[in-house]
Amino acid sequence: MKERLRVAVVGAGKWARAAHLPAFHRSPLAQLTVICDLKEDLARERAAEFGVPEITTDVESVLRRDDIDVVDICTRGDHQDLVFATLEAGKHCLVEKPVASHYRDVWRAHEMAESRGLKTKVGLTFRHAPAMRYMLHLVREGFVGQPYIFNGFEQNSQWLDPDVPMDKRDLEQRPEGERKIGADPRPEAIEVSSLEGYGAPIIDISLCAVGDELREVVGTMKNFVPYRRRTNLDTARERINIDDASMYLGTYTNGALCSIQTSYVTVGNYPGVEARIYGSEGALICRLVEEDGNCQTLHAAKPDSVEFQPLEVPREFFPPGYTPGEGWASMFYANLVHDFMEEIVSGEAGNRGDFADSARVQEIINAVERSFRERGWVQLPLEPRSTG
Repeated sequence: MKERLRVAVVGAGKWARAAHLPAFHRSPLAQLTVICDLKEDLARERAAEFGVPEITTDVESVLRRDDIDVVDICTRGDHQDLVFATLEAGKHCLVEKPVASHYRDVWRAHEMAESRGLKTKVGLTFRHAPAMRYMLHLVREGFVGQPYIFNGFEQNSQWLDPDVPMDKRDLEQRPEGERKIGADPRPEAIEVSSLEGYGAPIIDISLCAVGDELREVVGTMKNFVPYRRRTNLDTARERINIDDASMYLGTYTNGALCSIQTSYVTVGNYPGVEARIYGSEGALICRLVEEDGNCQTLHAAKPDSVEFQPLEVPREFFPPGYTPGEGWASMFYANLVHDFMEEIVSGEAGNRGDFADSARVQEIINAVERSFRERGWVQLPLEPRSTG
């Protein structure tokens, strides 16, 4: 393995600038090599900002290169085709969620990566927050004892205002051939949005915290703000039938219970994540919310000391180059990226937050959607698994 992994970043939008590019730029194991975006000017701007020597608008040329070790996919929309093309090209792959909209396709991508000896990682950002990493470490060390109950929240108010466009892209012209999401106004035709876009990271954390898989779920989805602007090019609001809030209950195979709530029309600040784990020997509450200049807190309690007290997060759980007061996006993602680089360099079997983990999360999302449409409990797994 080369001393530093050569990285191609596909997608130069806002999240690439806030999280992906700073994370690769600061990791001592990564070398940003090329940025690819359909907007050449945007790619050039990001390259200048982060010292990336090359840009291109042709993703196929990136995948053909022998000197690229890792492809980072942070485009908006459907990632599935680009994920499989990346694996086919023999590149390690980091991709923003979802890998695919159906869990079977995520398992298929995982199997393909495994067969080719490739490492994968998904943008399940919040398990990599220093406070969350420390919380999960304490759980593994037995702080809470036997897990009883997990409560998870991922929510903020970014789309509470109906004049904020549903599509985050700064479009200069209307895309041709794109399907209009949520165009069918019938209540039974509501499409998954918050459940997948916001649910995935907290579902991932719930599985890590409880240390087991879900056995059954029952859930619901709701569209609280039915009319909003679709894109930045639209001045009028239109009916967009998507879930902007969702909730589900679940039971794990070890008997633990969980409740998960997601929404992007609930008052609150970014990133809006809270994880609570209660067990036989203690309890932990981790909040990842920007409040009073701090983006993360961790509190703990024990049966003989039931008032929750703050815990200081040890330095070892922070990323390389951390500075006090750093924003959540760059800090959390720096941990994710450096963790991925270390996994590739080490060559050890398995890695955390990979396509297999994402497939389990996506299966729960698919199960909750099915529960809503069928109005009842849904058993997991949805079908026998060939891997994982």
